[in-house]
Parts: sequence; C-alpha cells; structure tokens
Amino acid sequence: MASPLLARIGRQRQRYDNSYRLVAGCIPYRLKEEENHFGDLVNRLEVLMVSTAKRNDLVFPKGGWEDDETVDQAACREALEEAGVKGKISEDPLGHWIFRSKSSQNNCSPEGACKGYIFALEVNEELNYWPEQASHGRRWVSVMDAYKLCRYEWMCEALDLLLQFLSESKLVTSAPELPGPSTLCKILPTAAESAERAIALC
Repeated sequence: MASPLLARIGRQRQRYDNSYRLVAGCIPYRLKEEENHFGDLVNRLEVLMVSTAKRNDLVFPKGGWEDDETVDQAACREALEEAGVKGKISEDPLGHWIFRSKSSQNNCSPEGACKGYIFALEVNEELNYWPEQASHGRRWVSVMDAYKLCRYEWMCEALDLLLQFLSESKLVTSAPELPGPSTLCKILPTAAESAERAIALC
C-alpha cells in the first residue's frame, strides 16, 4: 500500500545563507518506560535512525529548509518524509553544523556546502507508511548503539547535546551516564564551538 503523503522534491524553494544551503533535521527519540517512570537516561533512551539509498549506513533524518516554513517545521517535515514519525520538537535546535556535499568535500570553499540545524524530536506517532519509505528504512537503536553507528563527528556531537538536553529536563531524576573518554565522542561546552569543525555529507 502506498503512502497517501507525498515528499517534497526539487530545490525551487530552497533557503540559502550566502553560499550555504540551509538544512533542517532532528534526532527522533523515545524513552522506554520503567516501573517508576524514571531511571537512568542512557539505558532508557532510544533514537530513530534511517537508512540511505546510496550508502550502507544509518543517519538522522534531515533535508532542505524551504522558504515557506520555519526551521522547526522543516525538521518535522523531514522526520515525517524520511522516517514516518511525528512528535513534539524541541523549542530550540540542539546545535548547527556545516555539512559538505560529496562533490565538494575536498574543497575549502563554502560553495556546495550546507548549514544544518538539528532538533530533538520526542516521537508520539509512528506511521505504517511514509513518503520516502522506498529509499529510507527506519531503525530504533539504543543511544550507545547509535554512537557506534555514527559515521560523522557531527552526529556524535548532536547525540551528546541530546543527552545534555534531556538530562536538564524533568524526564529523569538523575544525571545521565555520558560516554567516557574511551568512546568516539565527548560533550561539547557549546554547540557553536563545533559548528565549523563538523564536516559531513549532506
């Protein structure tokens, strides 16, 4: 059965910031319930990742931010189109990063690069069919497995900031056990410090 929803195609309404193509995305997440509804964040947290048509890896849903929507609306739309989920999005992005397209990853010029804003999205609805189901499968994974699956540094940094965001909310009673120095990632003091360092495919 085909999805009644249609994905947006083309870049006629694409937003730009100087030479940067603007991108919006999110980390869809859910917290496994426990008897007391609290507990360790890292053990309860699961994030949703999507497969890509051209590469054998998993990423977070993201895509072009268009001129008839706000950045958070764009992030929600991409989550629906690529992962088939809806939910409550964070008021502010977790951070923003510079992504470099495959054709320009060896070029220091901003031409062909993207500036991406990534949000936290608490999932409250999963659709059985979604617009880009044929090219994007979806998979729930533990947050620690997600760290292992991250192909790019920016993805690890975004996970760090998601844990920080959730630990500061009222969803848990204790601070999360963040990954230690032996893992791939570390908590960043601010998202701004990582913005110009994080280079990945867009």
